[in-house]
Amino acid sequence: MTDRPEKSFKPGDTVILMGLPPGFTDDMDIEDREACLQAIESPVVFNEYDDVGRAELQFTSRDGVLHAIWVEPWFVKAVD
Repeated sequence: MTDRPEKSFKPGDTVILMGLPPGFTDDMDIEDREACLQAIESPVVFNEYDDVGRAELQFTSRDGVLHAIWVEPWFVKAVD
């Protein structure tokens, strides 16, 4: 796998979070864990790539809380 997806996303693009790395939610409280799990296979907003190439994603949970997570780019795909 490459460090970046085939298509480089631009800030503000809507993308799909395809999954989370193993153990990603292990240290989260229950609300954050549920929010992240609910975001899988859902449209989220791409913000930017960080210094090590992870994609920063932003989404709002069902209870209206804004979340930001950083995942390797292979967990993200373009909206079809």
